[in-house]
Amino acid sequence: MNALLEQILILVSTPVYMLIIGLELLLSNYHHRKLYGWKDTAVNVYLMLLNAALDLLFRGVYVVILDYFYRHHILSFSHVVVYWVMLLLLEDFLYYWLHRFDHEVRLFWAVHVTHHSSENFNFTVGFRSSVFQPLYRFIYFIPLALMGFKPIDILFMYSATQIWGIFVHTKLIHKMGWFEYFLVTPSHHRVHHASNPKYLDKNMGMFLIIWDKMFGTFQPELPETEYQPIRYGLTKPIEKETPLTIVFHEWTQMWKDVARKDLSFKEKWNYLFGPPGWSHDGSRLTSEEMRAEEDGQSLQEEPVVIVK
Repeated sequence: MNALLEQILILVSTPVYMLIIGLELLLSNYHHRKLYGWKDTAVNVYLMLLNAALDLLFRGVYVVILDYFYRHHILSFSHVVVYWVMLLLLEDFLYYWLHRFDHEVRLFWAVHVTHHSSENFNFTVGFRSSVFQPLYRFIYFIPLALMGFKPIDILFMYSATQIWGIFVHTKLIHKMGWFEYFLVTPSHHRVHHASNPKYLDKNMGMFLIIWDKMFGTFQPELPETEYQPIRYGLTKPIEKETPLTIVFHEWTQMWKDVARKDLSFKEKWNYLFGPPGWSHDGSRLTSEEMRAEEDGQSLQEEPVVIVK
């Protein structure tokens, strides 16, 4: 039954996607805002298709694994409303940690970096997928199966929240009133895609922003009178974009780092599992180091007031 619901969800959401993308394209042209680029949009579609193909090929494997844990579940829910509300909350909570580790562990960042590589921000960027994420994403959802949630329901809820995650990729919606307090909104997600130091690795939620507020990764979008305009893309853009380098550029650099013969085991380990930007000689900076450097520069630029 829920497999059918997932198919219906896809069939309903697809024309909606087409409608909002077309509307955004028309509005951006009408207001003379260059929100789209043909090459960039083509890359978004290319990465989406790679991700979907891999997910389809691997789905049989991870559904069997989730089903194994479901058959050994230790909890159960008797009320259908409680079941679905708890599934929404817990799935979104676990996705927050999946997304956070994708940003904070370089091995996983090498997968997720593709999603952040666009210098545009529009609805199609929501389709700019982390190609290899289906190979490990299910691991984060194993606790849900152990808690008595059916694998097909877990996949359905992920697909449903993913739809919201695509809708927040837009510049055309400024603020959403009281929704800003508990939902991930376009304003929150613009921060997430920014490469400005203050905004790096912030607002990891997919549907609810409450996890970021609870665990210290929340950052509101600041007016340009308080902070610099948002820059989208990577802190270091890909030198030459090809179908291969877009997917594998971070893997290539990571291999070069780990293969160095002058490094200790600990240094090699940090190049794999440390934060992105970590370097043994300080030649690169992590997001925290970039923030500290920016804060230091801001302090130096502040005028000194002498009180007599």
